[in-house]
Amino acid sequence: MNYLEFEKPLAEIEGKAEELRAMARSNPAMDVSREADGLDRKADQMLKDMYKSLTAWQKCQVARHPDRPHAKDYIEALFQEFTLLAGDRGFADDHAVMGGLARFNDLPVVVIGQEKGNDTKSRIERNFGMARPEGYRKAVRLMDLAHRFRLPVITLVDTPGAYPGKGAEERGQAEAIARSTAKCLEIGVPVISVIIGEGGSGGAVAFATANRIAMLEHSVYSVISPEGCASILWKDAEKMREAAEALRLTAQDLQKLGVIDRIITEPLGGAQRGRKETIEAVGKAIEAMLGEMSGKSADWLIKDRRQKFLGMGSKGLAA
Repeated sequence: MNYLEFEKPLAEIEGKAEELRAMARSNPAMDVSREADGLDRKADQMLKDMYKSLTAWQKCQVARHPDRPHAKDYIEALFQEFTLLAGDRGFADDHAVMGGLARFNDLPVVVIGQEKGNDTKSRIERNFGMARPEGYRKAVRLMDLAHRFRLPVITLVDTPGAYPGKGAEERGQAEAIARSTAKCLEIGVPVISVIIGEGGSGGAVAFATANRIAMLEHSVYSVISPEGCASILWKDAEKMREAAEALRLTAQDLQKLGVIDRIITEPLGGAQRGRKETIEAVGKAIEAMLGEMSGKSADWLIKDRRQKFLGMGSKGLAA
């Protein structure tokens, strides 16, 4: 288990319980069950207390936890007959974006996800989930395919933001993001988006301009990272805690503002402590959101999507 900074007291208790059990395994005559069980109960209560009152910055840390399920995990568990489609037909294949044709509960769909990777090698290959222009152009190609064959689009969002490197800017990063966002608004098929970790800046909006948007309970969605916001406003990245609060980037805040439609509950301690349960909950949410879009005409879907974004934010302005 990788423990976050605010989980260090919990790590100490769980570590002590494991030490006692390790001692008992090496010395069968030693009975430590009462002490170990007592530590387990204390750890469970501490975990409940921690996660019922997380700050916005702590939720950012949970959203970035390396052990959370990533797009590849959801695709492998929830979709059948997944066929990966690669490349933007213009420059290259961006490994930060994976997408293709699949079946979801026997329904043909197009699924597109931002993949961060789960170890050093895969994270470098996936560029830590930060797409370059060719990634967004690949997404546009897949959405065109979905529109042509009347297939719902499901996107899994998990990115700190679009890659800001020199090469990406030279190849038209901003234009590619804008075209991906516009394409989401144009296609006459249901577009369903789930923010499974970080929803960072335009890099996330380019995938999340959808009819229905869901967020995992401890995921975040913002116009800029807290560190980036703090660097701009206060010239001090260490002000990220204050920035996180000001950005209103939690699922709970964004639902009040009407930016998202539903919150998917995570297991106690976050998705990293219950990967299977989290993936199943996301599957049920996708199924429900697709059900809401079933039978709707192309014109209705396009109008619904546009109206959703034109009215975004007004819901909670008085709060």
